[in-house]
Amino acid sequence: MLRAILARYANVLRFDHFDVRAKNEVPDLSYDIYIFSGGPGDPLLNDGPWFERYFALIEDLWQWNRRTPGRTGWQIASDEHTMWMDKGEPADQKKHCFFICHSFQMACHHFGLGSVLPRYKMSFGTYPVHKTHWGKDEAFFEGLPDPFYIADFRRYQVINIHHERVQQMGAQILCLEKLRPHVHYERALMAIRFSPEMIGTQFHPEADPAGLLNYFMEPERKKSITDEHGEARYDRMIRDLANPLKVQRTFDTIIPNFIENAVETLTLMPA
Repeated sequence: MLRAILARYANVLRFDHFDVRAKNEVPDLSYDIYIFSGGPGDPLLNDGPWFERYFALIEDLWQWNRRTPGRTGWQIASDEHTMWMDKGEPADQKKHCFFICHSFQMACHHFGLGSVLPRYKMSFGTYPVHKTHWGKDEAFFEGLPDPFYIADFRRYQVINIHHERVQQMGAQILCLEKLRPHVHYERALMAIRFSPEMIGTQFHPEADPAGLLNYFMEPERKKSITDEHGEARYDRMIRDLANPLKVQRTFDTIIPNFIENAVETLTLMPA
């Protein structure tokens, strides 16, 4: 799904894909834009040499941005935990990063912003998420209603938000899980801006509704989902995926806004 979005920018971007978890392919700092996805599984399970290297990359990117005053050329990255794009030579510039789902959970853990814990029940399907006051001013969410609809598939979540740490690093909480007054569970963190150049979402803004619709309507897939999650959940998901005003708007908005902002910012910076 990320590849389909990135293909729209083929005239201005060249990208590389890194299979971080399966092949221990961790990129260096020569890229300008990084998109991290990944999953499934426990985001805190150290199941290979990639694990510590990935946390080291997050820290290296953070420290690079803290000590880099300006930008000159530009490049990009994204993933499985990683797929990348680039244009031009490595330059002294800040790095733009987007963390999705599993990667988002790992980044939140790395920065100490909350507790990454198993969810009481798997979240599977399409749901509304609510903007915070910061989220209402978030440029990447411009044009999305409040609440807006997302594709969300996770067994883990970030809760017990450490607000002092959030303030200390200058982060902004952008979205929280849907309101559930009938249950007594804390609402999970669904999106955060770690810094001006680094942002992440628990949900999947790269989820293509048309592709998911075709995939989930396959008879075997439909049976598997209804057996595990119920027919009502399945029917609601199909309706939301088919509605152009729901998940489609999220797909058309967030990742494209991130890429276009990064390209514009890096291009306009003086050499």
